[in-house]
Amino acid sequence: MAKTVCKILGVVFLLVGVAGFAAPSLMGFHLGPSHNLVHILSGAIALYFGFAGSLSAAKTFCLVFGVVYLGLGILGMVMGDASMDRMLNIGPLALGMRDHGLHILLGVVFLVGGLFTKNP
Repeated sequence: MAKTVCKILGVVFLLVGVAGFAAPSLMGFHLGPSHNLVHILSGAIALYFGFAGSLSAAKTFCLVFGVVYLGLGILGMVMGDASMDRMLNIGPLALGMRDHGLHILLGVVFLVGGLFTKNP
């Protein structure tokens, strides 16, 4: 399951990263250049693990990225500025409420992909 999650989300991350350069506020998200580069890099790494990495490596990637994205989403919900769409600025990244919600969802999907993958 981890390799499939990596393949699917890898493609999604690449597409969103490229689309974000053309439409920075696509569907209400905050897709600045740095955010787009993070998506492209994440997508490339996910695709590597989905297609060329071992099952164990793909599982580890899913678990690590799941924790990171889930943590990022929760951090934004808790620490984001309540008067400004829960905006959270992390370096050059500006993340709003929709970003936090999507990061939580992605974190859960990555974690499920990692947790429900049996070791070879």
